[in-house]
Amino acid sequence: MHTLDQALDQDAKHESAHGHVQGLAAYIDDLPLTEGTLHAAPLMSNVAHGRILSLDLSAVLAAPGVRAVVTADDVVGDQLLATFVHDEPIFASTHVEHIGQVLGVVVADSHVQARAAAALLRLKVEPLPPALNARTAPSTVLPTVHVQRGDAAQALKHAPHRLHNQLEIGGQEHYYLEGQIAYVLPQDNGEWLVHSSTQHPGEAQHWVAHALHVPLHRVRVLCRRMGGGFGGKETQSGHPAVWAALAALKTGRPVKLRLAREDDFLITGKRHPFSHDYQAGFNDQGRLLGLQSTQWVHCGFSADLSGPVADRAVFHTDNAYFLEAVDIVSHRSKLNTQSHTAFRGFGGPQGVLLIEALMGDIARQLGLDPLDVRLANLYGEAPRNTTHYGMTVEDNIAPALMTQLATDCNYRSRRAEVQAFNASSPVLKRGIALTPVKFGISFTATQFNQAGALVSVYTDGSVRVNHGGTEMGQGLHTKVCAVVAQVLGLPLTQVRISSSDTDKVANASATAASSGTDLNGRAAERAALQVRSNIAACMAQADGCSAAEVRFLKGQVHSPKQVRSFEQAVQFAYSQRVQLWSDGFYATPKIHYDRATLSGRPFYYFAYGAACSEVLIDTLTGEHKVLKVDILHDVGHSLNPALDIGQIEGGFVQGMGWLTTEELVWGADGKLLTRGASTYKIPTAADIPQHFNIQLWPEANREDNIGGSKAVGEPPFMLGISVFEALRDAVGQCLGGNAPVQLDAPATPERVLMALQPKQA
Repeated sequence: MHTLDQALDQDAKHESAHGHVQGLAAYIDDLPLTEGTLHAAPLMSNVAHGRILSLDLSAVLAAPGVRAVVTADDVVGDQLLATFVHDEPIFASTHVEHIGQVLGVVVADSHVQARAAAALLRLKVEPLPPALNARTAPSTVLPTVHVQRGDAAQALKHAPHRLHNQLEIGGQEHYYLEGQIAYVLPQDNGEWLVHSSTQHPGEAQHWVAHALHVPLHRVRVLCRRMGGGFGGKETQSGHPAVWAALAALKTGRPVKLRLAREDDFLITGKRHPFSHDYQAGFNDQGRLLGLQSTQWVHCGFSADLSGPVADRAVFHTDNAYFLEAVDIVSHRSKLNTQSHTAFRGFGGPQGVLLIEALMGDIARQLGLDPLDVRLANLYGEAPRNTTHYGMTVEDNIAPALMTQLATDCNYRSRRAEVQAFNASSPVLKRGIALTPVKFGISFTATQFNQAGALVSVYTDGSVRVNHGGTEMGQGLHTKVCAVVAQVLGLPLTQVRISSSDTDKVANASATAASSGTDLNGRAAERAALQVRSNIAACMAQADGCSAAEVRFLKGQVHSPKQVRSFEQAVQFAYSQRVQLWSDGFYATPKIHYDRATLSGRPFYYFAYGAACSEVLIDTLTGEHKVLKVDILHDVGHSLNPALDIGQIEGGFVQGMGWLTTEELVWGADGKLLTRGASTYKIPTAADIPQHFNIQLWPEANREDNIGGSKAVGEPPFMLGISVFEALRDAVGQCLGGNAPVQLDAPATPERVLMALQPKQA
């Protein structure tokens, strides 16, 4: 097996870092426009639910610069988007199902003219009652799922201690810096070129071809980079691509559609809000004996990715803990809101937050240190090493990792200091929590766990790489280039990446599920190994040695007879008509999963981590501040420590934002009221604690993953749960007693203040 322990594990800068810093990295809105390009803007519903009576477009069509309006009548293919469930119209035509639902697009000479014209739409709707409460919603977008192990009801009945509670978890706006955008250009012979800011070019290709009623080979989708995605551009980037393509078909001209921030908020889905009811039984040490969990998933008006999101929440209801007797019911509620979609963690955070809140409540009820309760419930040796969905936890490092972090950050002494501080401080109170993460890595839809790549070596020795993954700032392209450079023994500067392109790698999976490097890195490695093998065989024949004796090091090709520069070796191989390019393919091994029973091995491995957070709250206002954060996280053998630490920092802060400041508010009429920076607060530099310490767990991945690494995109997000638990700890210490803390997420100052009210009653 070829190892990658030399050139990797280096703090190489992001391949586009210089462009980002200088403002030179080109995004779709920076592309020079082809002559005749038009601009599209959406026509949106202002009613959450109702039957369309009339769609008056006269004022829209008469507006300055308007060239056309595109509605459902102009869809030449299927009226429904090519989604898995096939339940979402391209344009609403008979009914509207949320405020912001797109009824069509107006096409004009400029973006400003198109938006101004869209505002002139006169829509008449017969209102119908909107469903806005997941617990009482009259229907679901998908069937309810029930997973159980053992007899939870009997375990609860006979447990020495019991508790029950509810937890409401809010959604989260992706707030990518680059909004949703597509630029579609008609080509010769009925073909289409689509520039899309998308995490899934293959799906955008599929959706556009489906809407235009053409074969997939007539649609080419390109994406050089995105200005952020976080899951929001996995499926929902396909909408603007389809809308722009239909506009280009009707007008015969290139069309660009860039959603304004407020429109983006209204149209696109968010992280799924969840409503939880739970009952738990446990012993004197806080060890769980039985758990009943009912989960209402706020899906929005269509399924989108709600099925696998809800499934992953079920899978991660255990987090790092063994659930001996468990009964989980997952309802996928249909609501008259935007269709919620993928977001970093993909349902996992909503499951993990539930079990972590439960661990904190158990500790309060028993008067124990929450860390001791968590340690008592961790997975261990057989039979306590099998998940509730039947997967054996083979790589369990959580106990050692948590114990190490507790030692490194002085958790025990700091907890005593927090309690002493609270005893002497009447207004300001502190809280502290150390929480773990165990996150499964792989797409739960098994067919997506595959990838392809193409490596081309040119006669001057330079190398070009293309793979099916996409770059959204996370450093995927940098890592893949480093893998290829390592295989060929080259400096990273000699390897370049090209745009993600459906013409290069067909049927590529989305860059999601934290698997971008795992899949595409291995595929690129295999392609590079084949090219290297071809060159080595050529050198061996010329020098009278075996191919195994030919080595590629530091830009040179060594044989026992002579040393050539890589360029010389390549040129000689070319003269001998040796293939200097190759494709590579990789499919994740070992995984299998029964979607009907939610059982099997859906994940190749688990990534682990733990965070200790200390917070301060003002009991008079509910305001709070994160004082200290210590993180120990498992990335296996890091391919690029600088990038990985950056992902851990960003994931933690984004998770902290979800649970503290990022509040989505819908009005009683179903309208989203938080639609921009003035009403929706993402974390800023001022929210970062001065003490923010991150260390990497030193052990390589025990599975045969690329370079011994582990995925790092999503798992760190759930480290932010330590902040939420620290806030609940602070509230609990204020209230005293042993009752569960009633604090929903996000823990805004208002919610913290309300959680403190029982003390003042």
